[in-house]
Amino acid sequence: MLTVSPSPLKRRRNRPWLILAAVAAVVVVALALSHRIRPERSEEQRAGSSDTQPGANQAAFTPPVMPDVPDEWKGPHGRWHRGDWREAPFEAERQLTLEQQAEVERLRSIGYLSGSEPMPLQSHVTVYDASRTYDGLNFYTSGDEPGAVLMDMRGRVIHRWTYSYVDAWKRSPERPELRPSPKGSGFWRRAHLFENGDVLAVIDGLAILKVDRNSNLLWVAFGGYHHDLEVMEDGTIFVLTREAHIVERYNPDHPILEDYIALLDAGGTVLHRVSILKAIENSAFASILEHAKDHGDIFHTNTIEVLDGTLARDLPAFRAGNVLVTIREMDIAAVIDLGRESVVWTFMGEWDAPHQATVLDTGTFMIFDNRGNKGSSRVIELDPVSMKTVWVYRGDEPADFRSRECGSNQRLPNGNTLITESDRGKAFEVTPDGEIVWKYINPAQAGEELDLIASLFDMVRLPPDFPIEWAKWKDAMRS
Repeated sequence: MLTVSPSPLKRRRNRPWLILAAVAAVVVVALALSHRIRPERSEEQRAGSSDTQPGANQAAFTPPVMPDVPDEWKGPHGRWHRGDWREAPFEAERQLTLEQQAEVERLRSIGYLSGSEPMPLQSHVTVYDASRTYDGLNFYTSGDEPGAVLMDMRGRVIHRWTYSYVDAWKRSPERPELRPSPKGSGFWRRAHLFENGDVLAVIDGLAILKVDRNSNLLWVAFGGYHHDLEVMEDGTIFVLTREAHIVERYNPDHPILEDYIALLDAGGTVLHRVSILKAIENSAFASILEHAKDHGDIFHTNTIEVLDGTLARDLPAFRAGNVLVTIREMDIAAVIDLGRESVVWTFMGEWDAPHQATVLDTGTFMIFDNRGNKGSSRVIELDPVSMKTVWVYRGDEPADFRSRECGSNQRLPNGNTLITESDRGKAFEVTPDGEIVWKYINPAQAGEELDLIASLFDMVRLPPDFPIEWAKWKDAMRS
């Protein structure tokens, strides 16, 4: 992992013996601190930086020479990129056959087209019924850039963050290999906003990084981090990660993309990692693997939620600290006890390629069903004890609501539901009766001809009293 700081390496051209001393000092620091580094920041940036300060053990140096990157990594953000999920050493891969190595490479390349639908005639906020919405702040990630946006209910940008994978890669003395066609590097898949303006973001299949309110890099950890994360009050980070490799007991001939749940400390150091495959094997639900593919992306786990115990009285498996995941390729939601490294509850509903399973304060369960409505999408709320459907949103016609690859849902305090229709670049708020009272259409374009709308991967509605004293354009809300 990599950490950043404002300490430049000064060059002394007129004193050769000092050059040797400086080089020796750099080597010692590099060996001691592995792949941690802090970038130099300007006086203006330091004056406006966030309250977050790297710990004493994170101090390091800035490399004097920034490496060049392959041409395919220099293109505009938001194109079709490939990921790098290298975790196995090169030596282990050399033992695979050429065909097996090709399969591993293909699995690493799994990602998303940044924009996947034609650009609509309208964009920005197109519906806003202030008397019936839950007014707050909207925080989202988009397929057009490696960044995040905070905006008000009228679509006015309050603050923006951005930091690219390539910039983080350049600053690391121990860099993972840059593979051809860097799918996943052009956007932040999910992000978490802290009250002081810091943001934690997943660059899909490549890294997890943290920036301050001014988009200064605080730290980055490289690896197969993907899709989703959750931050606890003590700073512990729960995040999905994955590895493309051959698992002999599962399939000795073809590689799989194995998903994990990783726990990181507040500085990005891995504390614990649990294999979802092993958790299923080590449970009473091992037979569900009979429905999994025998190779490739067998799970495609896409969301993670740390349970607070809301349902524990009726369903002990939902005790606080267990983790709820959504597994797209098996069409299931599952609860995992990380201490036992075992699945303790699972349900395969009448949904297809689902996302964003979540437990609501009412004790019900909501999930984004991407393809289960005649190939289109719907959001389903059900009672997890009786498994009876409580509420469904599907639009008036199947064509009205369709996001085949991604999507999310959030129940709001007023009973409305915020839905992100990712593939079409939309987010909208619906009442319990299914009426749209707020709608946002992403104004960002993507594609070689800029004729596609950028995917809106995730939008979260924050409460109206969320602190934004640090926000760059906070005064826009008063205009």
